[in-house]
Amino acid sequence: MSNPLVQAFFVGRAAAEVINERMEGAFTDALSELGKLDAELKEQMSSFTSEVMERAERSAEAAGASGGTYTTPTGTGQTSSEPVDLQAMIDELRAEIAVLRTELQRHRSGSV
Repeated sequence: MSNPLVQAFFVGRAAAEVINERMEGAFTDALSELGKLDAELKEQMSSFTSEVMERAERSAEAAGASGGTYTTPTGTGQTSSEPVDLQAMIDELRAEIAVLRTELQRHRSGSV
């Protein structure tokens, strides 16, 4: 390779290949870590939810409550044997908060 222009081309090409491979590896590692984090968070949320429900049931039993039903923030009664859709409950609460914020803004602006 006596021609410096040809040599620069091959050096640039090799550098681009190495950079591409390293970026691909870093991206793959980042996605892997993100997947692990997501799985850990889901597991912790599930553990937290089950612990909260267990404590709530124990408190209800200790207080002498009967029937095994509870009232969700929307006012519907569910038995403790039915699965609770937490995401749906969270979505409902967010919707209620949005409605309340809108009403509060209307009230503050005086356009009730």
